[in-house]
Amino acid sequence: MYQTSTAVAPRASVDDDLLALLIVRVLDGDPEFGHYSQAGSLSKPLGLVDVLIAAPGQPHDPDEAFSRLRWGGQFVYVSRDGRDVADVSRRFAERGFLPVRGPAFFRLGWGIPLFSRKAHYFVARKTSLVPPREFSDRFTYQVELEHRSDLDPRGPAFTGADQWVVRKEVPTFERVLARLRAKAPDLSLGLLEKRAKKFVEQIFPLFLTREAAMLKIIERDCPQQYLHHFPRVLDMQKDGKGYVQRLWTTWLRNGGRTLSQIEFARQSAELVHVLHDRVGIIHLDLRMDNMVITERGVGFVDFGSAVRVNENIHGNAVLSTLFGELMRTSQIQRMMDRMATAGSLTSALIRDAYQQVDKAVDLFYLAVQMSQPVANPDLRELIRYDKFSPEAMELSRLTNAILKPTDPRHPRYRTAQDVLNAIVKIEVELKTGRMARAVAQPAGPSKPKVWIWK
Repeated sequence: MYQTSTAVAPRASVDDDLLALLIVRVLDGDPEFGHYSQAGSLSKPLGLVDVLIAAPGQPHDPDEAFSRLRWGGQFVYVSRDGRDVADVSRRFAERGFLPVRGPAFFRLGWGIPLFSRKAHYFVARKTSLVPPREFSDRFTYQVELEHRSDLDPRGPAFTGADQWVVRKEVPTFERVLARLRAKAPDLSLGLLEKRAKKFVEQIFPLFLTREAAMLKIIERDCPQQYLHHFPRVLDMQKDGKGYVQRLWTTWLRNGGRTLSQIEFARQSAELVHVLHDRVGIIHLDLRMDNMVITERGVGFVDFGSAVRVNENIHGNAVLSTLFGELMRTSQIQRMMDRMATAGSLTSALIRDAYQQVDKAVDLFYLAVQMSQPVANPDLRELIRYDKFSPEAMELSRLTNAILKPTDPRHPRYRTAQDVLNAIVKIEVELKTGRMARAVAQPAGPSKPKVWIWK
């Protein structure tokens, strides 16, 4: 059941009996462990995993574990030395993990009190998106997982992780200032402090408030069968001015079954179509970082930049200024500019959306993502992608037809519904052509998502 990674420590230093007892005595009765150790999505040992198990003599550095685990994944450490376990647990707690079990112990051998020796262990969950005191490329909110025993969103497939929710909050002045100083070390401290204050008191609260409102609109207007593809607001805290300072939402956990590239493309296009034409919302920031693949398929998160279709942004001076800045500096807008300059983006529909609040911004990124679906390492092991496969070549042709149509002034693909129809057609044609080979080549066994470091 358990597959090991590449050896990085002498075989003799690994206590296999201790690891086996840990699994039997502690982990096998845990519903979340049982759920995520089955039918995994890993295609290679170096991919992100849901559980890491280690003992003395194996790697157990918290930063290395942080880089190997999915957000919300768990690290399990076991040792015959209680002080060792307590020390490692403290180090993990300082680096973006929250101990959820232990330090505790189980008895070895026959388990007779006073006579049997103890094995000590702890389990810690990766709750931070970014390690403490570090910054990501994105200048954004403080986002962590939080256990809320007062909330019970359990369903029939309860895994033990269902009461973990996402807490998103306005970052502190100190954190924003440190980020600004790292990005612009030449600016004066006074100017940086002024900017940090504006971010903390105006910009972040405004966009977090808008995100809460957008998610409420989705919950109200989205067809029932698509609701689980978007976060749901569970709770919020507002300041005296009515702005949201802290927001709790359901957790769309990465780690579902592996999707084919065509499945990923179809589901993504379908969600964009639902957002645009059924709910009336434009996301405006559909980077791979804001896409997830859960056990129910593709989902979209981070609606802080979203707008309602036909919303009059320019009727509000503050919103007009902020969205104008966003449209000039966002990653998507920079990509659109580079591709238009290079001649790889000629569609007038999309080019006219440059620096505009427009559905075509989502259409642009949908076209890019479906043909290059593994830019986000969190999704790399969840999408089967081979750039020389028939589906990859067909989707690449579709992307080119969207971005560089034969007649740039009158592009064939103008909406997410147009793109979805084209993907469905490709999918049907591919399935028809592969049916005989699929019968002759049954799928192999799935791989576990639990790794014992060796």
